[in-house]
Amino acid sequence: MKRSLLIIFLVLLIDQALKIYVKLHFALGEEYQITPWYIIHFAENNGMAYSMEFSGRYGKLILSVFRIIAVFAIGWYLRNLIKTNAHKGLIICMSLVFAGALGNIIDSTFYGLIFSDSFCGVATFLPKGGGYGGFLQGKVVDMLYAPLIHGHFPTWFPIWGGEDFIFFSPICNFSDYAISVGIFLMIIFNKKFFPAKKIVAEV
Repeated sequence: MKRSLLIIFLVLLIDQALKIYVKLHFALGEEYQITPWYIIHFAENNGMAYSMEFSGRYGKLILSVFRIIAVFAIGWYLRNLIKTNAHKGLIICMSLVFAGALGNIIDSTFYGLIFSDSFCGVATFLPKGGGYGGFLQGKVVDMLYAPLIHGHFPTWFPIWGGEDFIFFSPICNFSDYAISVGIFLMIIFNKKFFPAKKIVAEV
């Protein structure tokens, strides 16, 4: 339990610290190059991972409610894993997924209330005129951009022939990293985390 809580706390602390810093120091679209293949680039999205969009006011509301329900379900499952002494690796992975999902929900739930818009410049915390959106109408802050490979498709390639491409092009945040790592490890160590039950035939 203590290990799980520590992981959740650290993920949320790092995630929210990065988001708040970027929100209060960068204008939307502004970036800082750490290396040619790793860039801090301020972007916002309506609630899906890796800057994917889910447009529309009601679509955003539905997505936010769905994510909150999903976090409660993940939290309930994680609690059961801890109570039943499940594999420690599985508990760590689910703690990462839970913390990551919760980190993004904090943005979509509260950021519209506590920050001004970032379109015209650097945002303000608790602006006098109120935030840029209502409850559950906040945008998720993304900033981690890793364009590892730049190139172009050969002309004979179907659909995208001759076009430029970037790998990896999505912009994400620390919560997305936590979710991705947790899911990736669960896939890799699936047999160890979920051992098959041995069936003993009766004679």
